[in-house]
Amino acid sequence: MAREINRLSARTVKTVKELGRHADGNGLYLSVSANGGRRWVFLYRLPGRVYENGKPKLFEMGLGSASNVSLKEAREAAEVARKQLREGLDPLQQRGKSSTKTFSECATEYIALQESGWRNPKHREQWKNTLATYADPKIGKLPVDAVTVDNVLDILKPLWSTKTETASRVRGRIEAILDWAAAHKYRSAENPARWRGHLNKVLPAMRKVAKVQHHPALPFRDIPTFMTDLRSRDGTAAKALEFTILTAARTGETIGAKWDEIDFKEKVWTVSAERMKAGVEHQVPLSDRAIEILADLSQETDYVFPGQEIDKPLSNMAMLALLKRMNRSDLTVHGFRSTFRDWAAETTEYPNELVEMALAHTIKNKAEAAYRRGNLLDRRRALMQAWANFCMEISADASP
Repeated sequence: MAREINRLSARTVKTVKELGRHADGNGLYLSVSANGGRRWVFLYRLPGRVYENGKPKLFEMGLGSASNVSLKEAREAAEVARKQLREGLDPLQQRGKSSTKTFSECATEYIALQESGWRNPKHREQWKNTLATYADPKIGKLPVDAVTVDNVLDILKPLWSTKTETASRVRGRIEAILDWAAAHKYRSAENPARWRGHLNKVLPAMRKVAKVQHHPALPFRDIPTFMTDLRSRDGTAAKALEFTILTAARTGETIGAKWDEIDFKEKVWTVSAERMKAGVEHQVPLSDRAIEILADLSQETDYVFPGQEIDKPLSNMAMLALLKRMNRSDLTVHGFRSTFRDWAAETTEYPNELVEMALAHTIKNKAEAAYRRGNLLDRRRALMQAWANFCMEISADASP
């Protein structure tokens, strides 16, 4: 007859007052002390290896205070110890190698090692914040070797249909940390956060549950009026927003721009691969108006659009705050890229591939990749000048 396990309940763990050990089964006990303290212990023997009074010695391994470690977490930690015993290992000896390293500790080490290679300064904070919000409350205190697919699903399921993109990022981050832990011998089981051939058999594909959320965009026919209002405003944020719209750039590309990226003679802005979302260098032909904006700015600082502190760039919220002051809180800076795309598609004959190049989008197929063997700078220069002319209500021939 199999030994009874999972005898305790969460309520019992909180309310039991009798001193001594209270068995959950298969070696796991809740130990209640005279002062009311409750802690988890795992008892085990190593048959044939260590004897005491003619019998295999009974070892006790603490699993933490019951006020910090839940019944579920204690059971998972005990199962890790049982697995080690089945493999002929001593759990107490293995503790220094694996079980004392928690998921949160591994996450902290992983982020510290990786952050120097992350291009976007916000990336580290996004990693920390998403893990702190979604992963740490569930698995942060668990030994990293005790994290199971049930733990991962417990994190992902509440998010998968409502915050699908966030859930996907959290899953990927957990997977990366667990892979790192395995490489450092902190865990031995397969990665429970792996998608292909694993979680994709349990969770529906993102495309089936995620609703596409478009950035609010200004109708392209309204852009001349908007730009007239924008040009009437003073301040670095106004100049930065106009420049961003004219170049169809992303916020981070604009605020991170430095003067050594600008070639006034060739009228080209070269954004390094390290600063681009796709990790590929991007050359932006500058229209006459874009050059005028740059020519009016001081070059006493490294940044084209400096913030309140001269040695730091403009805040990534500055242009969004400007839109609110313009009573256009219905818009986003990123949305003007859609405005540009719609204008090009509906009023010009420039090929879609050329517009995609102007937007620095990643290559999607072989035919497009072949089209992009060169950077087509001259053709894109005509496109961006036509866009600037439209924004300034100047009639222009919009053919390639």
